Amino acid sequence: MSELMDAEKRKLIVREIHHWRRSKLLPEHYCDFLMNLYVDESTPKPASLMGVSASSVANSNWKIWLVIMAVIAALTLSALNFNSFGLPMQIGISTLFVIICYAFAYRQNQKAPVVSYLLCGVSSIALLFLGLYLLDFYDVSSANAYIGYLAFCSSVWLFNGLLGRMAIFQICGWLGLVGTYGWLLLHKLNSPGWFSLEISWIPVSIVLIWMAWLAHHTNKQAASVLLLVGIIVWFAPEAMTFLTDVNMSSRLIQLSFTGKLVSAGVALFLLRKKWVEWVM
Repeated sequence: MSELMDAEKRKLIVREIHHWRRSKLLPEHYCDFLMNLYVDESTPKPASLMGVSASSVANSNWKIWLVIMAVIAALTLSALNFNSFGLPMQIGISTLFVIICYAFAYRQNQKAPVVSYLLCGVSSIALLFLGLYLLDFYDVSSANAYIGYLAFCSSVWLFNGLLGRMAIFQICGWLGLVGTYGWLLLHKLNSPGWFSLEISWIPVSIVLIWMAWLAHHTNKQAASVLLLVGIIVWFAPEAMTFLTDVNMSSRLIQLSFTGKLVSAGVALFLLRKKWVEWVM
């Protein structure tokens, strides 16, 4: 009997919250907070899509729709006339679009993580391809410019991944920076030998793993990403043999990879109680 009365009280409170939401007596986020308190598993939850509730759409103000339509129109017209703008305006429009997407992503990070990831992905891809498009459009043929821009994009991805605690963007940022370092090595080393490749990459791997150990006290997600990237970099010398002519036999490459794989597996097993604390 008491359970039935509690259910009836809960339904009454939920109806009141819906009334407050429709009447604008309380802000939207307060209503969401109260709804999470009083809605149980047996009570049907309000329909939502990617964090946006159906009631918020149904009760939205016409001014919001007008702003959304104006933004869509501005973006579409800017895209259609992008080539006719001057270089400063093209850079300004591209930068503004990326900043707005990142800003909305941070704002939705707690309320709607899916929307936040989507917006960060859109802004990150736009940052990369808009820059590459501008470099190609203005006939910039220097490889250094493209690699430098990739390093810049990777730094932005890494910064936003750390700021928003999004592991995938941290990984993309670190791999982009590692790829930039690998490209520099390819242009500095002519037909490198086994020792020169190993001495160019192993210290980088050790530094990344050491940074993971330093970061695990404050940010376990960043520590797990650094540990993963450090392990990937451990095998980078063997991976580079697919991209450039090296002064070493295929047998030596296979032996090197096997030895490093075994050593990495043994180290991870023996130190499993240590590195598990870094990432969990």
